[in-house]
Amino acid sequence: MNYNIHPLIVHFPIALLVVYSVIKILPVRKWLPRVAWGQIEMLLLVCGVLGAMAASATGETAEHLARPDRNLVETHAFFAALSTWMYGLLLATPIARALIDRVAQRIPSGITKLVQSIVSILEKPVIVGVLVVVGLIAITLTGVLGGVMVYGTTADPIAPIVLRILGL
Repeated sequence: MNYNIHPLIVHFPIALLVVYSVIKILPVRKWLPRVAWGQIEMLLLVCGVLGAMAASATGETAEHLARPDRNLVETHAFFAALSTWMYGLLLATPIARALIDRVAQRIPSGITKLVQSIVSILEKPVIVGVLVVVGLIAITLTGVLGGVMVYGTTADPIAPIVLRILGL
């Protein structure tokens, strides 16, 4: 027998990545300067991205079990993938930086320079801000569309507006 565990898994990455986004958008570092925000952000990001990947994997099963509207599912999957990619890029940046620092001597210098260039672009505050905002919007739309599939259009007052804007 197949079980739909997608609803059990999906809420954790949403919560973790929304909290991560709020920390990045609001000036919490100024409000609470003694807190190790870098470590908290990294923990939220790692767990959130891994959870988003698990949610994506279980979403495939949920789609086959529930068989909701095809256009709604495809749009939901698009925004889920977009948010996972945005937060994945935010996570890949410090990982790539750490790997380059450790293995730079073992790989060709051209590759090292290319990766360092990409990382330095992705670390710029404006780029980080854009990735965070786009990720937050995408994950919000993913959640709204998921809610529409489960509860219909009457449970969330934003749902009809979002559906109209997206042409669904």
